[in-house]
Amino acid sequence: MSDAPPAPETPDPETLAFAARVFAAAREGDAAALEPLLAQGLPPGLANERGDTLVMLASYHGHAETVALLLRHGADPDRPNDRGQTPLAGTAFKGETAAAHALLRGGAGVDAAGPDGRTPLMMAAMFDRVEMVELLLAHGADRHRRTPEGVDALGAARAMGARRTPALLEG
Repeated sequence: MSDAPPAPETPDPETLAFAARVFAAAREGDAAALEPLLAQGLPPGLANERGDTLVMLASYHGHAETVALLLRHGADPDRPNDRGQTPLAGTAFKGETAAAHALLRGGAGVDAAGPDGRTPLMMAAMFDRVEMVELLLAHGADRHRRTPEGVDALGAARAMGARRTPALLEG
């Protein structure tokens, strides 16, 4: 007799096609398609095989309205994917300030970091996202917070050759 859990069932083709449509709706910012599904009980924290939640996909692609919808339905604004990236860090990397506003209004931690210790401010600074750095600082981001290796946002910006964000972080 084995104590091993039973092997998970492979979803049928219809279920896989439905899941693909749901994740595509999040990536494309199709709030109108997601709204009735969420109202009928679609889990707002649904994640794909890489751990990307619907809110991660919507925010990474800059769809603030869809982000807000998902958060109203209970999505976790700080849930990292399998690579340890948070939705706010993804918006910082991409420079998607409208989606970042929606995440922050929905309760995202301005200094939430993945296992590598990088905060959204560090990501924005590294990639010279001036508007994003200003937004995060206005929401109380800790400019002095460091990764386990001792790198702060200013050090990350300088290491990546950012031209504009170091001046914002030196003050």
